[in-house]
Amino acid sequence: MAVYTQVSDEALSSFLAEYDLGEALAFKGIAEGVENSNYYLETRKGRYILTLFEKRVNAADLPYFIGLKQHLSAQGFPCPQPVMGRDGEALRTLEGRPAVIVTFLEGLSPKRPNARQCRSLGEGLARMHLALGGFDGRRENALGPASWRRMWEGCAGNADALQPGLSNEVDACFVRINAARAFSDHLPRGTIHADLFPDNAFFLGDTFTGAIDFYFACTDALAYDLAVCLNSWAFEEGNATDASRLEYNFSKGSALIAGYQSVRPLEAAELEALPALCLGSAMRFFLTRLADWTSTPAGALVRPKNPLEYAARLAFHRKMETAEGYGA
Repeated sequence: MAVYTQVSDEALSSFLAEYDLGEALAFKGIAEGVENSNYYLETRKGRYILTLFEKRVNAADLPYFIGLKQHLSAQGFPCPQPVMGRDGEALRTLEGRPAVIVTFLEGLSPKRPNARQCRSLGEGLARMHLALGGFDGRRENALGPASWRRMWEGCAGNADALQPGLSNEVDACFVRINAARAFSDHLPRGTIHADLFPDNAFFLGDTFTGAIDFYFACTDALAYDLAVCLNSWAFEEGNATDASRLEYNFSKGSALIAGYQSVRPLEAAELEALPALCLGSAMRFFLTRLADWTSTPAGALVRPKNPLEYAARLAFHRKMETAEGYGA
């Protein structure tokens, strides 16, 4: 979550007039994240999140995201629900951006997840995959392997400016990814979250209570979603002066995988593909962070995340040969 687009008092008042929520009692930007503009909204009817969709979200995909969350709710999986206006529609326009209000989800996002939270997250991820088994929506992964080479074109100089020799490391990772079968269609596929970082998961204590921010959800390999989570939950962050100092926490990684497998056991092909899937998901986030590092508007209420944190993950995954190295 983040804030790129500012919402005036007048625009908010006109927007809320299309709902049966009453006037705003509290309204403030949420600075976490890097993608869309998000605001905390409180009215006499309750607490909500207002999202304005920015650069990487195609407005044509928004009905898919709304339907996905409605499906999850019907299956009993905890996630925010779109709020309908008086006209029965959830999607409208605010400050020239597509916008939606969703219900507020209780819980806290862990700043430094522990192994128990990682296990519970793994269980929750698998429950989500099973709950989405009957969802008939389909959406291509717009930030999947087909997009990575395009995103990388012309960026070698930016990478080397961050860390000398980094472009050679990225090129070597592409060789490994291209040689792997992980990104063919032979793995079990379905609807995935594709961005389930700690700030998109809520907990009460060590128990997973729900997921938010489904705006990268798509149809892809289920194990790719697990790889995204291993990258975002199982690495210990480096210090502020050296983002490359990251270590894989085996206890957290093995707990996450064990939690997932306790609900949905991985097939042999998924386990075999896990190192390449982890490398590929690290590539995806390295490339989008590299783009954000050089293009985030100066006035945005958001700090772009350091690409070197994912460069370090690339270097780690390129050396991994089997799922056992991740704790599977």
